[in-house]
Amino acid sequence: MPSSLGFSSRLVLLAPVSLAWGPSLWLGLPEGGGPRYEAERSESRRMRAPGAGSTSVISLVLLWLLGLPWTWSAAAALGVYVGGGGWRFLRIVCKTARRDLFGLCVLIRVRLELRRHQRARHTVPRIFQVVAQRQPECLALVDAGSGACWTFAQLDAYSNAVANLFCQLGFVPGDVVAIFLEGRPEFVGLWLGLAKAGIEAALLNVNLRCESLAFCLGTSGAKALIFGGELASAVAEVSGQLGKSLVKFCTGDPGPEGTLPDTQLLDPQLQEASTAPLAQPPDKGMDDRLFYIYTSGTTGLPKAAIIVHSRVWVLALHSLACRYYRIAAFGHHAYGMHAADVLYDCLPLYHSAGNIMGVGQCLIYGQTVVLRRKFSASRFWDDCIKYNCTVIQYIGEICRYLLKQPVHEVEGRHRVRLAVGNGLRPAIWEEFTERFGVRQIGEFYGATECNCSVANMDGKVGSCGFNSRILPDVYPIRLVKVNEDTMELLRDVQGLCIPCQAGEPGLLVGQINQQDPLRRFDGYISESATSKKIAHSVFRKGDSAYLSGDVLVMDELGYMYFRDRSGDTFRWRGENVSTTEVEGVLSRLLCQTDVAVYGVAVPGVEGRAGMAAIADPRGQLSPNTLYQELQKVLAPYARPIFLRLLPQVDTTGTFKIQKTRLQHEGFDPRQISDRLFFLDLKQGHYLPLDQGVYNHICSGAFAL
Repeated sequence: MPSSLGFSSRLVLLAPVSLAWGPSLWLGLPEGGGPRYEAERSESRRMRAPGAGSTSVISLVLLWLLGLPWTWSAAAALGVYVGGGGWRFLRIVCKTARRDLFGLCVLIRVRLELRRHQRARHTVPRIFQVVAQRQPECLALVDAGSGACWTFAQLDAYSNAVANLFCQLGFVPGDVVAIFLEGRPEFVGLWLGLAKAGIEAALLNVNLRCESLAFCLGTSGAKALIFGGELASAVAEVSGQLGKSLVKFCTGDPGPEGTLPDTQLLDPQLQEASTAPLAQPPDKGMDDRLFYIYTSGTTGLPKAAIIVHSRVWVLALHSLACRYYRIAAFGHHAYGMHAADVLYDCLPLYHSAGNIMGVGQCLIYGQTVVLRRKFSASRFWDDCIKYNCTVIQYIGEICRYLLKQPVHEVEGRHRVRLAVGNGLRPAIWEEFTERFGVRQIGEFYGATECNCSVANMDGKVGSCGFNSRILPDVYPIRLVKVNEDTMELLRDVQGLCIPCQAGEPGLLVGQINQQDPLRRFDGYISESATSKKIAHSVFRKGDSAYLSGDVLVMDELGYMYFRDRSGDTFRWRGENVSTTEVEGVLSRLLCQTDVAVYGVAVPGVEGRAGMAAIADPRGQLSPNTLYQELQKVLAPYARPIFLRLLPQVDTTGTFKIQKTRLQHEGFDPRQISDRLFFLDLKQGHYLPLDQGVYNHICSGAFAL
């Protein structure tokens, strides 16, 4: 800058710079203009050390006004900034700028793609048709169990047949059809074909039985049920509760007992249906409903989460907002996938991870996806080698099961470079990558319906994702303080939620903006269930935010680590278990006895094992008789691993069961005088849990 500039000229030039730092430099006023701003920006101020920043700018101004060269002034100001604590922010910038820039690029890319599809009113079926026309003879889906291979042309033709058939049968856009089928190519073709006709699919968990199955069918409002022959017995159990108006279709082999009464065989009808595209496709767009995925309710039976076409995965993960496109797109771009990849998907297709993150790569980006109906640790790497897989999907338990397998030379001959999933425990993270030679772990966090997903894009060991500390408002999610016992949000004097500092555990929340496809919350079919997941005046007065129900911790650099699942849900064997649902089943079987169900941590085991504390004042309950009944009504993952029989279950003054003490005491017989039992899966019955059994459980000698 010319040295001839006068004092007043320099003041004029400095004015915009100083004002950019706030009126406090000129008027001595609080930065930002009042207490509301202070509450909203308290966390970012702590990180950026504004005192040091303001002082350094003032130093720069004074030195320059004294006529010193700008280089001297800048150096002096930097010294003041660093000396005043600003070095912490500089350190964060240096360590996270590359990560944050990449994340921002992914976010922008997905947003632009999504807006382009929204403007053109594209849907997932329409996007898939473009992919199928581009590469009709390429493999789309492979069934690792049967060896069946479906090209894109075949998948397109099958789904067209589904669309034409159901239109001919009188179904119209907006109708709901439930799908109860194990994961195979037909599963994808069915919901995709229904979507082509504007019909919404309700994807049912194949483990559902009796009351839970009937409940999910009822709440979905389904007019028809398509089930696989392998699940005919489960359908037969609830046929009397389904109502005569529900049309039932069976696909596949109906089994030795033959077709159920009032059931049509679907496959012969599809063979006769037209495979041409619908002459008049429904007028639907990216924001319309695509299908329903059922999540385990924190307050009862499963809830149907709405998945709209645009919800493909936001990697944060998040969202897996209920937007199909966003989930798949974020995963694709965040982890550097490409069309030539072959993805191995052994996860259930009634869940978002398998059907959106996995199958979405096929439908949206033209990858080949290899499906296996049930995970097999012994066949996992053989399948990957046989089909030349380059990407695998996992949940934490899968990684643990694979590590438990004996070392075999075949596990080193695969081509897998990327593993995408969630729940990989830090304790086995590096062991997994080193033993199996998987170079990249794409860990993420998200729930089917949430808008605050996060993703680990740079391989930080143990982290499930990050949020920028430099530009935290680009993706408005936060960890906020809660009462650890009640999970009630804690608020400051102005009624706003209190953000957590680095290292403090807190509830993950995401600001809701229904106009933004990446931040919207589509909710559940039930309005009451939707309202329970929304809080108001979280970031600022009058706003709305989605409550994830999960407790995470964020470090100084913005990396997030999963801590625990709050509320009345815990995760076991890759499934969310509703404690309220299990309590209801147990209480009914035991003639309305008081029961408390909760998850307990087991050393070396992913998730939390179910434990039931049952009031048994007379000591007459037979654990194994109870187990025989539980096998009939509860999915395997929902059956309690531990039982605690005690004189009475603690309740509050309003008769709510208190679980905090029970959870803290766990299943350690040294801390508990009540009778304890452990479910030995090999023997198929409960064993008395003494110190010896406890030691075997903790050492991993018992299979869980």
